Amino acid sequence: MGSNFIIEDWGLVPYVLGLKRQKELVVKVQQGAPDHLILCEHPAVLTLGRMTKPDSLLYQREDILKWGVMIETADRGGDVTLHAPGQQIVYPIFNLNNHGKDLKAYMEKLEEVAVDLLKNFGILAISNSGKRGVFVGNDKIISIGVGVRKWVAYHGLGINVNTDLSLFNLIKPCGLDVRMTSMKKLIGRDVPIKDVKARIIEQFTGHFYD
Repeated sequence: MGSNFIIEDWGLVPYVLGLKRQKELVVKVQQGAPDHLILCEHPAVLTLGRMTKPDSLLYQREDILKWGVMIETADRGGDVTLHAPGQQIVYPIFNLNNHGKDLKAYMEKLEEVAVDLLKNFGILAISNSGKRGVFVGNDKIISIGVGVRKWVAYHGLGINVNTDLSLFNLIKPCGLDVRMTSMKKLIGRDVPIKDVKARIIEQFTGHFYD
């Protein structure tokens, strides 16, 4: 239990199952349950947001599936993104009625959380006006996309910690001509996921509950 929110670590969970669990929590939060902060990872999967363009997949679907990468539709904003082991997923199931009831401000606060998280590891990142997510120079390191039902937000952040970056060659990440990077690539070694999780909890507590 965090400060006014519940923390759950789902470990490695298939994307479809994770989405089902998120939706169940959305209903509970709508009915008055506390906010939830979900931490997990997904097996390799491309998720197609509501704004996905036909040319965002760089290979035929059948070829992508042959390479062991699933393709799923996501009821969130944004274009296509990739989730895979080594990427820390954060799903805040937050009642925005208690956080300003302003979706744009909420998205900007998620970016602030992400920038401050990376500072803890000596990585200087920025948000980029007009391009949702967080960047180090011109390279993207964290993807952000949310869905909202009756002012309860779900979906969230994909943080490239030790992610296999070659998998991003399957797509135009978030529909952009952008290279992806990771904490491992920037720091030069594997980054312990447990350390990242601890800092995530600290940042969400500080930004949303202090």
